[in-house]
Amino acid sequence: MFKITAAGNLTTLYSFCSETNCTDGEQPYAGLVQATDGNFYGTTVEGGGSSQCSQGCGTIFKISPSGTLTTLQSFDVSDGAYPVGALVQATDGTFYGTTYGVYPEAKSVTIDRASLEGTTSSDGTIFKVTRDGTLITLHTFCSQNGCADGYYPAGALVQATDGNFYGTTEYGGANSGGTIFKIAAGGMLTTLYSFCSQTNCTDGAHPIAGLVQATNGIFYGTTYTGGANGFGTVFKITAAGNLTTLYSFCSETNCTDGSSPLAGLVQATDEKLYGTTGFGANVNNNCSDGCGTVFSITPEGTLTTIHSFAYSDGANPFGGLVQATSGEFYGATSAGGTNGSGTVFSLSLGLRKFVETRPTSGKVGAAVIILGTDLKHATGVTFNGTRATFKIVSKSEITTNAPEGATTGKVKVSTPSGSVTSNVNFRVP
Repeated sequence: MFKITAAGNLTTLYSFCSETNCTDGEQPYAGLVQATDGNFYGTTVEGGGSSQCSQGCGTIFKISPSGTLTTLQSFDVSDGAYPVGALVQATDGTFYGTTYGVYPEAKSVTIDRASLEGTTSSDGTIFKVTRDGTLITLHTFCSQNGCADGYYPAGALVQATDGNFYGTTEYGGANSGGTIFKIAAGGMLTTLYSFCSQTNCTDGAHPIAGLVQATNGIFYGTTYTGGANGFGTVFKITAAGNLTTLYSFCSETNCTDGSSPLAGLVQATDEKLYGTTGFGANVNNNCSDGCGTVFSITPEGTLTTIHSFAYSDGANPFGGLVQATSGEFYGATSAGGTNGSGTVFSLSLGLRKFVETRPTSGKVGAAVIILGTDLKHATGVTFNGTRATFKIVSKSEITTNAPEGATTGKVKVSTPSGSVTSNVNFRVP
């Protein structure tokens, strides 16, 4: 685990497998989430104290900004195994997440799905966990006839403005192409859509990443296979389950628009959605299947390729992007670069600065962290026009509480050089 400045100075905060038998976890695939207590929370796919998986079934941990790690939960098969996706902190302060199931150890093994349905957690789970590590399993996948509810959820959940959580499964559903689901905080799951519902899976197949809810209330996501050309799609779906395929990758000669998006999307301050493709756009023939791209797409489906990787600047960006409060995007590649082992990159498109709240919703009185740039001389904070008292922690952080009378809307920070507005509404339930 590391931190890196905008200038590229990297500091390693923690090296996993530092404890005997890797009880502190190993293989952290997903990103971190900063909670309202200022600590970061995340998962490792393997490691931990369980002997039910050959390399351990994974962990949930918290780590302080200075690098002190605490293991909160070690998974075993009974409560789920292999948490591939990131956590999300809900409005109630609890974290929600998914476990993928035993697939990484069973790729070459024929599994009798019928004998497993409703009896194990081997096909993935949805869970919630408190900050002290108390875990509750909300749903076990493949619990319906023929795995109609899906199995192997790899992406993170998103809590929508209606309070429910939305996510994806990579496999299962009515057509074995994966699903989109919603689940209430109490655990009631509804399958909204089964991929491969169209001939030759032109609607997409196997969504490995989570969803993002855009400012228009609609959810957007990607599949890494299927579509008109078989190399993945970008789609949108309503809360009622109405899906529209917006774009099918490899639509251009030699897949110069990219192929196989493995990560989700992020909506930026210009209202467009941004993402990466893991392959395609083979610049200078430096990657056999293409080195991947960065792209933008409008909510209506107009796609623009912004950057094509050429190995020297990185290759195969399997993870997604994050827009920093400076307006710039940051991401990583899994290969390429000077040493061939991947890069961390920034991408500037001239988008405006903004502030970001942690969390993005909360009741009146809830503690809120505001992140931004050049906040050291802030003169005022408002929640949708309602003034709040605040404390300046550093040039990039302000602490405050949702004030009495606050309603859902943008958070604004006033400074001597002008005001800066949050990228999304702060929701007051």
